[in-house]
Amino acid sequence: MSEGGGKIERRRIALAIGAHPDDVEISCAGTLRLLAGKGFEIHVATMTLGDCGSKDHSANEIQRIRRSEAESACALLGAAYHYVGSHDFSIFHDDAHNRRVTALLREVSPQVVLTHPPSDYISDHEMTSVLVRNACFYAPAPNYDTSSVNHSPAIPAIPHLYYWDAVEGVDIYGRPVPPQMWIAIDDQIEFKSQMLACHRSQRDWLRAQHGMDEYIEAMRAWCGVRGREAAAMANRRIEYAEAFQQHLGHAYPHTNLLAEVLAENAVLRRPDAG
Repeated sequence: MSEGGGKIERRRIALAIGAHPDDVEISCAGTLRLLAGKGFEIHVATMTLGDCGSKDHSANEIQRIRRSEAESACALLGAAYHYVGSHDFSIFHDDAHNRRVTALLREVSPQVVLTHPPSDYISDHEMTSVLVRNACFYAPAPNYDTSSVNHSPAIPAIPHLYYWDAVEGVDIYGRPVPPQMWIAIDDQIEFKSQMLACHRSQRDWLRAQHGMDEYIEAMRAWCGVRGREAAAMANRRIEYAEAFQQHLGHAYPHTNLLAEVLAENAVLRRPDAG
């Protein structure tokens, strides 16, 4: 209770959880900055420190480099950074991972959670999606014990859960996944590029492993694709956008808090759209 006898207003918090350093920046950095502009406290977490993301450095060396890059990107946003405690290619749907991710949600206590979609090109992304979905449901249950990780209490309610785009906007069969919602980020694309540029080690890795160079330009190009879709849906000028699906399963919130908070930037798919 407040001194005047009223209820204490809960802080507005958003948490984005990616499998690896740079996943969040590629997928939703613009939306996070818009939420920060609306007064949200922003937290970014990664399941791993990208220990397999190099052909030139040892696992320990690249973990140190990539953690520093992730922290630098979060510093630009004014966000808190969290490492969940897993390793590349070793994110599993098991008891230990479920309790770690649930403990993180209890520590942060967000109203909005953003993560990978259930179907994506790599298992690390898909397992992160499942673990975050579970944690949103488990975190309010007081008898689910996460004291082995931290002593944060159960959160008040299941948070609003959103999935960002799969890589290239397709599922594991190459089928397009139509967004439920777009967030226009025209005014944030330069900042998003700056955040992604903090992950300098990844240009060399992606060029060697994926045959992909200039991944900042690739990110901008994909945001341009989503921007054109949003513009057509809204019948107004939008150059860049990030796309999302809301998790609407039983017991999860069905109100679209992200669209409500970012009403000027949100474009919803019309019911008559293909």
